[in-house]
Amino acid sequence: MKRTFAVIVAILGLTFLASAQPKAVGVRIGNGIDLSYEQCLGGLNFLEFEGGLDGYNGNNIHLDGVYNFMIATPDWTSAGSWGFYGGPGAGLAIVNVPDSEGASVFAGVVGNLGLEYTFNIPLQISLDLRPRLMFGNNNVWTDGIFSFGIGVRYAF
Repeated sequence: MKRTFAVIVAILGLTFLASAQPKAVGVRIGNGIDLSYEQCLGGLNFLEFEGGLDGYNGNNIHLDGVYNFMIATPDWTSAGSWGFYGGPGAGLAIVNVPDSEGASVFAGVVGNLGLEYTFNIPLQISLDLRPRLMFGNNNVWTDGIFSFGIGVRYAF
């Protein structure tokens, strides 16, 4: 009973902590289209999760998670805020490989380097480069290895 109570208190505490931090939700268009979620981790660093289609044919799907470090926050404008960010992460993809039966699962490392602008209204735009190196099925998946993307998110 004590252990169950401790787990419930920990979950509630983490929920309240997460709800107090800035977040953003939206889309990223690059080598396909992704749903995007960002969660600030206190300071300027943030987690970014994206899941979606690789390519526009709908055959391959992926999920990426990246821990981004805010590298610089230049004061280029009096309204809104700019940020250069980058960081490492991991990815998982389900890929329909030609000339094979069914889909294959690939896992690997992901990087991120980008520039974002958050307006004084709850709107954020970003431009980023996301290199990805995925392994699986005794193969290296190279489609979209360097994906440039444009993100549009609602920041709250």
